[in-house]
Amino acid sequence: MSTEQIESMLPVARAKQVAPHPLAPLSSSEITKSADFIRDLYPSGTNFQFKSITLQEPEKAELVPFLEAEHYGQKTPHIDRKTFVNYYIRNTDKFHEAVVNLTQQKVESNQRLGPNVHSPADGEEIIAVEKAALEDSGVKAEVAKLKLPEGTVIICDPWIYGSDGVNDDKKMWQVFMYMRDPDNLDSNHYALPLPISPVVDTIEYKVIRIDILPTGVDHTKKELQPLKVQPPNEYMPEYQQLRTDLKPLNVTQPEGASFTVTKTGETGEVIEWQKWSFRIGFNQREGMVLYNVRYDGRSLFYRLSLSDMNIPYADPRHPYHKKAAFDLGDIGAGVMANNLKLGCDCLGAIHYISGVLSDDKGGVIPMENIICVHEQDAGIGWKHTNYRTGRAALVRNRELVLQTILTVANYEYILAFIFNQAGEVTYEVRATGILSTQPIDEGISVPWGTVVHPGVLASHHQHIFSLRVDPMIDGHNNRLVYEEAISMPRSDFNPHGVGYTVKETVVEESCGMDVDYEANRIFKIQNANVLNPINGKPVAYKIVAPPFQKLMADHDSFTYKRAEFADHSIYVTKHKDGELYAGGKYTNQSRGGTGVRSWANRKESVKDTDLVVFVQFGLQHITRIEDFPVMPCEILKVSLKPVNFFTKNPAIDVPPSNQEFNRSTHLSEQHHQPSLEAEIGERGEVCCPSKL
Repeated sequence: MSTEQIESMLPVARAKQVAPHPLAPLSSSEITKSADFIRDLYPSGTNFQFKSITLQEPEKAELVPFLEAEHYGQKTPHIDRKTFVNYYIRNTDKFHEAVVNLTQQKVESNQRLGPNVHSPADGEEIIAVEKAALEDSGVKAEVAKLKLPEGTVIICDPWIYGSDGVNDDKKMWQVFMYMRDPDNLDSNHYALPLPISPVVDTIEYKVIRIDILPTGVDHTKKELQPLKVQPPNEYMPEYQQLRTDLKPLNVTQPEGASFTVTKTGETGEVIEWQKWSFRIGFNQREGMVLYNVRYDGRSLFYRLSLSDMNIPYADPRHPYHKKAAFDLGDIGAGVMANNLKLGCDCLGAIHYISGVLSDDKGGVIPMENIICVHEQDAGIGWKHTNYRTGRAALVRNRELVLQTILTVANYEYILAFIFNQAGEVTYEVRATGILSTQPIDEGISVPWGTVVHPGVLASHHQHIFSLRVDPMIDGHNNRLVYEEAISMPRSDFNPHGVGYTVKETVVEESCGMDVDYEANRIFKIQNANVLNPINGKPVAYKIVAPPFQKLMADHDSFTYKRAEFADHSIYVTKHKDGELYAGGKYTNQSRGGTGVRSWANRKESVKDTDLVVFVQFGLQHITRIEDFPVMPCEILKVSLKPVNFFTKNPAIDVPPSNQEFNRSTHLSEQHHQPSLEAEIGERGEVCCPSKL
């Protein structure tokens, strides 16, 4: 597979700007200065564990005038540069959040958070948890009972502890253990799970309990016995008999890419492509964020981001019943982002975006090449052949892709914003990687999972995502409506019973709602004050989301209470600064009550005002043996498409495709169907038809 690096092909413009843009990701110096301001609040020698130092975005009322002035080339108002800081006093449960005003050189706020509020994880913490588990004498004694072969390497997979309300006030980790081939660092340890699971406390980093895992058909936990070591099940190419009949497919752009990148300050970047323009952000929690998205100068979206995700598992037995990860809130999309230059993750002429994040000491972690920007051909955009003449008009669908990839221990998520030339934006999730596995006795099966390898069970689970859409469809006063296709009753007007109409309903109050595919219920974000000049209808963008099974956990469970977004396809709320994360700001061992369900329950008016829409979509992953040892991509897409926003197909002006331009090789046959046509004569008569 051939790729090209765009650095040598795409001129990157640099805007004249001294101060950082209010939405630009933090620089290295801003991170370290923020940590210094926090240190200055305490006595010398205080040991800190910084969990996150990220941009504190300006309040919307302050930022909107700035963006409007910027768009129209006017003088922009001043906005202070601020950061948001989470930290512990190390080796204590004293967890804090603070806001640092870098412009004013002061800490604006600093507060210790209450009980049952815990931080996300970081890399150093995970390593410390693994070390505590592997060095614990009790764990070693339990492992010895398995009588593993000499030289066996033990691997730990620390999991966020989860919540069930049973002795779980402290921040803890549930550690699942595996073995691997000592001679193969890349050995698939998920094919060799062990029935031992230590629990580690994160204040002293000590093992406080050792769970022996159930391996049968019920909750029974058996005495540990010598373990039968199963054969490996590897996914790396050197262990496969690879196909030999695949010929090269090269992606080349000899004239470079069609998009432009403008650097604004040290870290800000604006991209323009095919009438689209937007600013790219990157942070520890959400990873990639898009701001001020416009098409042909018209405002569409103030902010777009993946807000949250939840992955609850089906096994009801302890401790598996607590497996319900919030990968963004518990760890962070930014922290887990891959360096995309290391593989064939993006093709064609590529622009890479790098960033920096904070470490646990208030220093800087370089995050190189964590977003790739490239174009791709997505098949036919539109086509029509005039069968009377045989002439075809055809346009290829060129797309702009902004992609980031997360590795969450066993799983990979390939996340992308995709723009096309018809004014549509799609958010795509591809789930791949390796199943989270657990041991099971040979010769049995259970209804909550699938045996994917001898002695290996992969439990069923859900992946539920929440996309946050902060719209500005031709302005910030928008409404949410849904339309449904309604059959017309038989009548004199509809004597054959085939007629149907479309009914539109305005959503008046903040709430959660569901897509109804039997009624073709489609949600649209409208601006009722801007009407289409052709048909007089309000300009709008519709939400096209795939159907998914809502959260399976019952309403009294901790899993349901915590995953506040997972019970409806759509949530709509009135905008409030800081309400970014559908599962709440702090999801680690959370109790619920701080996410989008709670916000929607305020029952505020969302008609013709500044609203936010959370779009849920997901995958019910009923595991199968074909998902192991590595899972083929499962693909989910949410699209935002114009409805009465334009006066015609916005891609009508895309140059037609031809073989000289695309350099394809083909065999073709002209499509020319015989037909007749009539001509109107001088006196209005219909003349005799002639054959074409």
